[in-house]
Amino acid sequence: MFGICNLAIIPIRYEPSDKSEIVSQVLFGEHFEILEQLRQWSRIRMQYDDYEGWIDSKQLQLISEASFKQLSTETIILNADLIEYITAPNNILIPIPLGASVSFIHHNEINISNFDFEGTKSSGVKSKESIINTAFMYLNAPYLWGGKTPFGIDCSGFTQMVYKLNGYKLLRDASQQSTQGEALSFIEESEPGDLAFFDNDEGSIIHVGIIMADNYIIHASGKVRIDRLDHLGIFNAETNKHTHKLRVIKKIV
Repeated sequence: MFGICNLAIIPIRYEPSDKSEIVSQVLFGEHFEILEQLRQWSRIRMQYDDYEGWIDSKQLQLISEASFKQLSTETIILNADLIEYITAPNNILIPIPLGASVSFIHHNEINISNFDFEGTKSSGVKSKESIINTAFMYLNAPYLWGGKTPFGIDCSGFTQMVYKLNGYKLLRDASQQSTQGEALSFIEESEPGDLAFFDNDEGSIIHVGIIMADNYIIHASGKVRIDRLDHLGIFNAETNKHTHKLRVIKKIV
């Protein structure tokens, strides 16, 4: 079975319970495979990044396998504004966040609610320089574990969505993203748009951010913020201390 998100944002949970932690989100228009159904819950695998988890079965629209395959091979079209509105029947407006997918709007067999979208769209691969401009759109977004929107986002959700809006695919978690791209030996080799990864005392990758010019980094920690980056890691000028320990820098683009 296959499904698509026809609501603004729905949570992906670690376990099939409303009390379980949110590990990610499905944004409007994103599609997925349904792996298992248990009472009111469905375990899904996201088509975009293969991320798995549980969603409420009341919060999805079933689609055919043919529609799933069609959407999976087409160019992704995303909402490029911080917030836009989908028009539903009876001229009801549904807000959708930055990065929501509107790829299915022109497919009548999928768009059974007759959604219409007239906002700014983004598709295709952009230049590496545009990555930082996109990152600024999330500036001051509050940190939210599992979040993927300007209304709440985690560190890897931030990097994944920024890259997605520019036509580049990243996996969902920081540890997964750290397996992608080419490792650089020194900060001096990096360019704006490259990714910096940070580990804990056990050596596990726990954080990621986007490198900017002049040894700055934009990342989600409390909120999406800009801090200094040096060979030790992220330096927070407000607290006058390092907050994250640098592990590796990766060039994805």
